Amino acid sequence: MSKHWEYQLRIDLRDDLAEAARRDPNDPAIKPLADILTKHHARMKCQFDAFADYVAEAEKRGAKDYPLYTWTKSTIENPEKKAKYLKSFTLYIDGNEVYAKRLGVGVRLAAFSRQRAYHATLQVRHKPGEQPAGTSEVSELRE
Repeated sequence: MSKHWEYQLRIDLRDDLAEAARRDPNDPAIKPLADILTKHHARMKCQFDAFADYVAEAEKRGAKDYPLYTWTKSTIENPEKKAKYLKSFTLYIDGNEVYAKRLGVGVRLAAFSRQRAYHATLQVRHKPGEQPAGTSEVSELRE
């Protein structure tokens, strides 16, 4: 059995930048971040929006086929969790939410984060079938 790990990058934006990123990814307030993402064929999606999309799809197609439906629905309906996830963004690189380790984008994000615009974390996801499913934070990308 191979030890294959998948990774995910997430960033947490300040309230004002999170709103700008959700409203208009081309907003000048987040242009430096957008430039880094473009260079690495990446885009970001708000975690709250991703959760809301999952719940909407589950309700449309039948929640029985969506194992995280109950947890996700309760998360987006909880005001404290909603506030948290409205500021959290997952980076999709080449259209993928999880991918082989991509430290190039992480290092550039770390340099940009010194401006305190956001906090970035690198998360390791176990490959299904090889390790227990889940995500664990392994490294902060701030210096």
